[in-house]
Amino acid sequence: MAEIDPQLVPVLPRTAAATAAGHLTLGGCDAVDLAAEFGTPLYVFDDEEIRATCRAYRQAFASRYENSEVVYASKAYLGRWLAALMDEEGMGLDVVSGGELAVAHSVGFPLERVLFHGNNKSEQELREAVEADIGRIVIDNFLELSTLERVAAEAGRTQRVLVRVSPNVDAHTHVKTTTGVRDTKFGFAIDGGDAEEAVRLAMNSPHLELMGLHCHLGSPIYDVEPYVLANEVMIAFAKEMSDRHGLELREYSPGGGFAMQYVRDRPAPAPDDYAEAVVGSLRKALDSEGLPEPRLTVEPGRSIIARAGVALYTVGARKAMPGVRTYVSVDGGMADNIRPAMYDAAYEAIAANRLGDAPKETVTIAGKYCESGDVLVRDVELPRLAAGDLLALPGSGAYCLSMASNYNHAPRPAVVLVRDGEATLVRRRETYADMMRTDVWED
Repeated sequence: MAEIDPQLVPVLPRTAAATAAGHLTLGGCDAVDLAAEFGTPLYVFDDEEIRATCRAYRQAFASRYENSEVVYASKAYLGRWLAALMDEEGMGLDVVSGGELAVAHSVGFPLERVLFHGNNKSEQELREAVEADIGRIVIDNFLELSTLERVAAEAGRTQRVLVRVSPNVDAHTHVKTTTGVRDTKFGFAIDGGDAEEAVRLAMNSPHLELMGLHCHLGSPIYDVEPYVLANEVMIAFAKEMSDRHGLELREYSPGGGFAMQYVRDRPAPAPDDYAEAVVGSLRKALDSEGLPEPRLTVEPGRSIIARAGVALYTVGARKAMPGVRTYVSVDGGMADNIRPAMYDAAYEAIAANRLGDAPKETVTIAGKYCESGDVLVRDVELPRLAAGDLLALPGSGAYCLSMASNYNHAPRPAVVLVRDGEATLVRRRETYADMMRTDVWED
């Protein structure tokens, strides 16, 4: 009888199973049937996996630190259906653009539970955020601070804010996703006095209410120690600001960046592990500095949505070079998943219609786009694949669709949500007409 490789269970949604015919099922839906109905490339999200992970994070932090909030970092992936689901699960929402804020607004997401990040928010975006009366704006630079004060004054409102500080802690992740060191575009550095000046200006701005401090170290972070170090630095800084300027640290966020398991040999800490490290080190730092406990906000993104998403592709051409490499091409690639090309990200690959077949060869899974770097998975052991076979890439829920493009004028893929054997189309596949609709041209 066909079954899923036990080593792959942690990278697949918890509902994943195998049929007697050797087909992968997700949320009770046969992947082969999904591909036949909706076409490929297809992104399948497991409703149960998303909700269970949201609840695991909320429980992990609330059980250790009652005055806490878990905010979904929507840059990992956002659709209207997902914003509504996050509301149902009592999550907050972290947005980084006017577009993400518009999605939240469109589904009636409670905007008091929204945080707005970004290193170069436009005046228009700040105006939209203030007019929407969102919960917090995380100030990232001096231009934003002065612009936001003016925008809030013109609107006749007082905007609650956090100041983003760079604690100069290396999270030992990819250089392109490291954000907590001094040499980064994000936040105010403590060294040199910028962070202190930002706190002083925010406290003295008539239309800004400084609630506290924020930092973010990068992503994905597989080690809890950077959070411990960041909390020590940030709380020591908060104490200095309290002594010098009277800062009341009512709110504090160490950001997110929590990792998930993409491949069989690199597990990630569980929500409880992150919560234990963050809460334990925060309380220790607060006690050491003699500060009261602030409201704690954490911002998981990829670790909530990545495992819930599985990308399905149809196998096409093969190119075998004996003694060198065999390429197996699929009908998607870097236009729907740029992560391997951009970050050297690693994925597993599964023959979704042949789970009962033993691996026969080592191949590299290539995309269809006109770049030699368009490779999804290198050197993976699979059954001998033929044109028409169905390939699944688990762990595809985060940063694939949110970074997708129309490179080579490829339509972006459809998205379905599965639960209890039912599949719901939540984003239709783009058409050629969709891509040309914004062209301003007359024949």
